[in-house]
Amino acid sequence: MKKVIRKISQAVQVVLLAPIKLPAKAMSVLKYIAVGLGIIEQVMQEEDTEPKAERKEGSDADDE
Repeated sequence: MKKVIRKISQAVQVVLLAPIKLPAKAMSVLKYIAVGLGIIEQVMQEEDTEPKAERKEGSDADDE
């Protein structure tokens, strides 16, 4: 799934950066698709890099 989203995102970016003339509405739709795909990529990437465990702030207070 990640590979498919990444490839689609790259294809949309290539079309946006290419020196071709497209209607204004098509360009705006492509920009919104690129932004949405970027958000999806970041969310999927953050799910993979979540910390395993977090310490609570007051956990050392019991030891004193």
